[in-house]
Amino acid sequence: MLRPPLKWAGGKRWLVSHVKYIWEATGMHSRYVEPLCGGIAIALALMPKKAVLNDINSHAINFYKWLKRGLIVEKTEMKNHARIFYKNRERFNTLISNGSATSQETAELFYYLNRTCYNGLCRFNSKGEFNVPFGRYARINYTTDFTAYKEIFLNWIFTAGDFEKIELRRGDFIYADPPYDVEFTKYSKEDFKWNDQVRLAEWLAGHEGIVVLSNQATERIIDLYKHLGFKLTYLNAPRRISCNGDRTPAREVLATKGI
Repeated sequence: MLRPPLKWAGGKRWLVSHVKYIWEATGMHSRYVEPLCGGIAIALALMPKKAVLNDINSHAINFYKWLKRGLIVEKTEMKNHARIFYKNRERFNTLISNGSATSQETAELFYYLNRTCYNGLCRFNSKGEFNVPFGRYARINYTTDFTAYKEIFLNWIFTAGDFEKIELRRGDFIYADPPYDVEFTKYSKEDFKWNDQVRLAEWLAGHEGIVVLSNQATERIIDLYKHLGFKLTYLNAPRRISCNGDRTPAREVLATKGI
C-alpha cells in the first residue's frame, strides 16, 4: 500500500480498519467519493477502481493531478533548511498571485512546504498565501519521483471546489472527513464554519447510498447527525494535530447511513 504523499493535520490513517470493514462489506463495487479528501489516506488504503476526490484546497488537488501525470520533481530545491524554506514559500506565493497556481513548479513547491513546515500544517491567510513557518524536524526524507501513483490514479478524478458541486450518482460510496468541529479550520483560503458542517450533514443525508462520516464527537456534531438519522459509533482517536501541536487523544464519532 502506498503511503499518503502529504502530511495532513487530522489525517485518518488510524481509522482505515473501521472504514475498510464497511467498504469491503458493502461498497467495493461502487464508485468511491470523498468530498473533502485532504491527505487521501483512506482512498489509498481502500484502493477503489473508480473514485472522485474533491477538496476546497486547490493546491492539494493540483498536486494530486500532477501525481496522476507521473510527477518527477525537476525545479524545486528540497532541503530542510530555513533559508531554503522561506525562499520556496515566497516563490510559491508569487506563483499563486501571478496566475500560475496549477503549474508543475507550484505542485512541487506545495509538496516541499507541506513536508518542511511546522507540524505538517496546511494553512493559508485571507489573501490565499501559505503562511505556516519553518518546521523543527531533525531530518526529512523527500520524495522526488512520484510515478508510483500514476497507475493508481488512472481512474480517479480530482476536483477542487465546494462539495455540493460534486455530481453524485445513486449508489456512490461516500466517505466524508470534514475539519474537526474546533476553532482551527483554516485549511484553505476559505474557512469551514458551522453552517458548512450543517450543509455537509444535510447533503450527505440526502444521498441514496452508503455514507460514512468521521468528526470529533462534539455535542452539536452528535446532535446534528442523530437528528438526520445516522447511526453513531464512538471511537478514541490516537491523537489530535492542531494549530498549537496538541496531540492529546480526542473522542471521535463515526456516523453511517445506508448500511
